[in-house]
Amino acid sequence: MVEIMTQPAKLALEDGTVFTGVSFGAAGEVDGEVCFNTSMTGYQEILTDPSYRGQIVTMTYTEIGNYGINEEDVESGKPHLAGFIVKEVTDRPSNFRSQESLDSYLKRHGIVGLAGIDTRMLVRRLRTGGAMKEIISSTDLDDASLIRKAKASPGLVGRDLVREVLPSQPSNWQQPLSQWAKLTLEPNPAFEQKDFHVVALDYGMKWNIARHLWDEGSRVTILPGTATAEDVLAYQPDGVFLSNGPGDPEPLDYAHNCIRGVLGKVPVFGICLGHQLLGLACGAKTFKLKFGHRGANQPVLNVLSGKVEITAQNHGFAVEEDSLPSCLE
Repeated sequence: MVEIMTQPAKLALEDGTVFTGVSFGAAGEVDGEVCFNTSMTGYQEILTDPSYRGQIVTMTYTEIGNYGINEEDVESGKPHLAGFIVKEVTDRPSNFRSQESLDSYLKRHGIVGLAGIDTRMLVRRLRTGGAMKEIISSTDLDDASLIRKAKASPGLVGRDLVREVLPSQPSNWQQPLSQWAKLTLEPNPAFEQKDFHVVALDYGMKWNIARHLWDEGSRVTILPGTATAEDVLAYQPDGVFLSNGPGDPEPLDYAHNCIRGVLGKVPVFGICLGHQLLGLACGAKTFKLKFGHRGANQPVLNVLSGKVEITAQNHGFAVEEDSLPSCLE
């Protein structure tokens, strides 16, 4: 670490494991379900992704904060995760776009951070034992007390976390991709026509999804994920997008009912939580993954082209394949 941090802090898992490190970001205590992300960059996007609501994120890459924080590379208006764990944190970033250090940013938004622990050991324990509830504290350093608190944490299963990250009202999206994203894209004048109208149901949507839809030539109307099928169809959309979002898809009855109400009337597509909700609306089941799947370097085989594509993934639940209804009936 460039700047030595000395305030001690601890991480306790529900299985009784305790790690001792140092505090950065906001001081205090926070509980949640611990997960890990294998991305080497993109920590700012991870911090502001509403899908991480209720979770404490561990970065597997060793040093985080090198390029600081800027106002462009955000996926929502603020960080949503419960806490942030890194091996080492850089407090003096070096990048021409940097406007603030990671430590300062977390302090400003009240996010508790922990550095200086063996993140390899933590990730191995999660991969072996599965996702666990945990607590980070810089105020209570008693191991037994912290373990009791970790065990009492509510976890993710059965909770409706979407209501904590919903937009307050409908909106029309008009923000394009940043100039940095467009450096690798070929300009297409047809994208300016805005011939198609997409209604995006926001369960905790990353802003870059809406930016891409806009840049691809669509008018984009964003509705809170609690909208009804009647609300959606009143906009006469050409397609309906179901966004990502946090937590367990099963308790979200309002979303299941809305999706069932638009299926067969307009094309529907979803990603992450939206994909799981679409599966549930069609009669399938979902299940909790052992430790989730999160990273920006995940290979996926495109069965149509035979090519392997490198993708970003972030999900702790999945659709049970054997429960999917037949498409031939």
